[in-house]
Amino acid sequence: MNGGENMLNTLIKLTGNMQTAAISLLCSFFMVLLFADTAAASIARVNGLRMWASPDSTRLVIDLNKGVEHRLTALSNPERVVIDINQTRLNHALPALSYRHGAISDIRSAQKKNNTLRLVLDLKHKVHPRSFLLKPNKKYGYRLVIDLAKESATRKKNTPKIIKSVNSSRKRDLIVAIDAGHGGDDPGAAGPRGTKEKQVVLQIARRLRDKINRKEGMKAVMIRDGDYYISLRGRTRKARKLNADIFISIHADAFRNPKARGASVFILSSRGATSEAAKWLAKKENEADLVGGVSLDDKDDMLAKMLLDLSQTATIEASSSVASRVLSRLKTVGKTHKPKVERAGFVVLKSPDIPSLLVETGFISNPEEERLLRSTSYQKKLASAILIGVDSYFKQYPVPGTVYAKDTPIAPKEMIRLTTNALKKNRTHKVRRGDTLSAISKRYQVSVSSIKRVNKLRNNTLYVGKVLSIPRS
Repeated sequence: MNGGENMLNTLIKLTGNMQTAAISLLCSFFMVLLFADTAAASIARVNGLRMWASPDSTRLVIDLNKGVEHRLTALSNPERVVIDINQTRLNHALPALSYRHGAISDIRSAQKKNNTLRLVLDLKHKVHPRSFLLKPNKKYGYRLVIDLAKESATRKKNTPKIIKSVNSSRKRDLIVAIDAGHGGDDPGAAGPRGTKEKQVVLQIARRLRDKINRKEGMKAVMIRDGDYYISLRGRTRKARKLNADIFISIHADAFRNPKARGASVFILSSRGATSEAAKWLAKKENEADLVGGVSLDDKDDMLAKMLLDLSQTATIEASSSVASRVLSRLKTVGKTHKPKVERAGFVVLKSPDIPSLLVETGFISNPEEERLLRSTSYQKKLASAILIGVDSYFKQYPVPGTVYAKDTPIAPKEMIRLTTNALKKNRTHKVRRGDTLSAISKRYQVSVSSIKRVNKLRNNTLYVGKVLSIPRS
């Protein structure tokens, strides 16, 4: 009996030891799986690649499921750019991209040690590369953006812009810069049927270009003539480089209420003009930007500010007059969102020497207007309305030296009126906490006594919130 009990106890002990060993083995296995899952979760995945090529640059966008650190290296002989992305793997094989246009001839990939993904961009020519990581938005997740600008496009040119003499016997065409909004990785707004703003506005811009080029005395230049991205500042720089006489940016609005409808026309607000003037004056030491054909880089602060104020005042007045005429013509095509020209601080409107307007052709978020904006006939009507408005303005106020000026080699009376008004018109300053008369006089380059005289101040006491009239120096 004792022998049987001993054997039973021994068997129970063996069984218990086996169970303990099995449980220990299972725990180890699950720990390995847990660590593997944690390690895998820390590795970013490339979900896709997209590419757009413009005449001056190529943009490659790498879609990722999380933020990453990376290193970009440019190499020569042959020309290529190497991108090392830390803790990243390809989710799938590299997609087939078309390399017909742009700087890239091929893209290769390799998985390096420590989960580093290496992408090699083989290039057709030398470029100036830069890269940056974009955080997620409503449309996309994390994106690593690689911009490859043609090296010639990045060189700073010190040659001033050639301004044709108004006394030249040979008249030139009026140059209209047409800017189709958005493009490339920036699709803009989208309609209920999936219509993308960037596509519609490019179609309208091309129709406007064709109509302008058929009109005697006008020449259209496209800021964007394909599906690629151009920065907002880059758009105004290109217009200046092309010696544009007017800048027209074309968009299609969107709103959360699908019933919102109607076209709108915008010009630069006074607040936007003030902030832009400050930027121009701050960088005038380093750049020879031209204001109405005059360089600011060799002028003292007071004279530069006066020239810029005059140029901006005249430009905004001209923009307002053109915009009013365009809006009036758009009312004959369909409903307008507001009865008057609106003002905003859009970056593309901030050129101080080129009259600029932004045309919202309609609400793409409205199903009916989305249908109209897709229509060829409606696009042509919009283009005709814009052209008639622009043509009407320049017939009345022609640019000297252009075909529109005919035999008038002097500045139009409108410019003389604008210049006179700019000299007479006072600026304003809203008093803030800490302001003093001496500080305000130094800021605006006018004397304390003139500020007191214009504002009928008996002493130097200032009250927060009071709006002072600042006389022209």
